[in-house]
Amino acid sequence: MKKYDVVSVGSTLVDAFVKTGVEEKKGEISFPIGTKILVNDLFFSVGGGGMNTSASFSKLGLKAGYLGKIGDDSNTGLILKGLKEHKVDFLGVKSKLNNGFSIILEGNKKNRTVLTYKGASDSLKISELKLNKIKTNWFHFTSQKGDSLETQKKIVDYAIKTKAKVSFNPSSYQIKEGLGNIRKIIENAHIISMNKEEAEMLAGKNENYKKIYNLGPRIVVITDGENVGLVYDGKYLYKYWPYKILVKEVTGAGDAFSAGFITGYIKTKNIESAIRVGLVNSESVITKLGASEGILTWDQAQSSIKNKNFKITKEVV
Repeated sequence: MKKYDVVSVGSTLVDAFVKTGVEEKKGEISFPIGTKILVNDLFFSVGGGGMNTSASFSKLGLKAGYLGKIGDDSNTGLILKGLKEHKVDFLGVKSKLNNGFSIILEGNKKNRTVLTYKGASDSLKISELKLNKIKTNWFHFTSQKGDSLETQKKIVDYAIKTKAKVSFNPSSYQIKEGLGNIRKIIENAHIISMNKEEAEMLAGKNENYKKIYNLGPRIVVITDGENVGLVYDGKYLYKYWPYKILVKEVTGAGDAFSAGFITGYIKTKNIESAIRVGLVNSESVITKLGASEGILTWDQAQSSIKNKNFKITKEVV
């Protein structure tokens, strides 16, 4: 039986990137009713948290699997092809439902609005899985709802039983539904990663990294785009400053950073090294169109790190 370094549990979908050229006004991209609008460009890519993270794990040199539910429509082949191209084993369930789909609408100032249909991804039931046949050192959970979230909680029990570690990247919509809905995953997570907005929603603005840490995870990672990010392990607070680079598309940046950080931590057991891997992987992704188009190999990541002098501080708090 194959033993994995990490298995991603989350969604897979097809992303449609639509460059509308529509003028952005007052923080909105608005479309008049009953009007046909010509778009400037259209690009399709596979994505979703499960796809994005498992692709990064694999390319960065880990034995990676994807556990989730896919549908049965014209996009199924694209999803399975994407997993195969990234050398990720499909460990999930095929269904008669439609696959997930996202439409990323870009305005004239390159800001975006994302319309997401989760489809089959949120309907995974624990009864459909043969967990005892999955051997892995880590489970990585990305945001899901419904049956799939309940299944993730039950997979936590399996992780505890098999002494596998858990990492978790919750989303704002999960946090809005209340801590109780995701508490079990958080309190059993070795690493939890979220952006600043999500951290403030979960634990407020004042020392939220400590409050999140006190919920149970061993390492708390908080990103903030091109601004300073934080990592807290209960003793040390690490701060890191990303380079300001020319961004092509930010979809998948969070997945790229969290997967890079986790891979770096698995391989080096060093938080500062893990931060650097997360930074270069996410930087590479946002310079390409598509959530997994720019992910790096381990050697590419190390080469990129050597060429950059990231500012990282460490203090006892």
